[in-house]
Amino acid sequence: MRNLSWLLAGLIALPFSPGASAQAPVGKLSLVIVEGDGAINNIRQRTAREPVVEVRDDNHRPVAGALILFETPTHGASAEFPAGAHSLSVTTDSQGRAVARGMQPNTVKGQYQIHISASYAGATATAVITQSNAVAGPGTSASAGSGKIIAIVAIAGAALAGGIYWATHTGGGSSTNSATTITAGTGTVGAPH
Repeated sequence: MRNLSWLLAGLIALPFSPGASAQAPVGKLSLVIVEGDGAINNIRQRTAREPVVEVRDDNHRPVAGALILFETPTHGASAEFPAGAHSLSVTTDSQGRAVARGMQPNTVKGQYQIHISASYAGATATAVITQSNAVAGPGTSASAGSGKIIAIVAIAGAALAGGIYWATHTGGGSSTNSATTITAGTGTVGAPH
């Protein structure tokens, strides 16, 4: 019994070092949205901007090992995680970051919210990321191509108007009327630079 008392006294006297098996208290958590807020997802290509969040403690240091839950709506415009799930659990990495990998938009156009919650050592935090589903967003090949066509038509129209102006105003004092014919040439479009 004496040896057991000595052993217990020795264990109580040992200094506590957080990290091995217990989570150190962090006070309050904060969730910082790193990527994905305001993103427009292309429903035709089924590509989405994967949300990335970072968990920080009271001292604004990243929290590794925090549990993150991403949740998308079950109806209307939304996105799904692998296997058609509307929720995904991820643990933050050593920089306190978590990515909702494998997210794909559904086929419904419109805006929706992704609800995010974080928990670590009894502390919690929440955030919301807003995204939209569209057929083709800004910067896609469909909108870039139509912009080039508009520019070509505008240039051709300006050239035609300039030619008409020149033809009708360069006669000077001449009293003879001569017909001027303006023919539009063929244009070429090259690859974007």
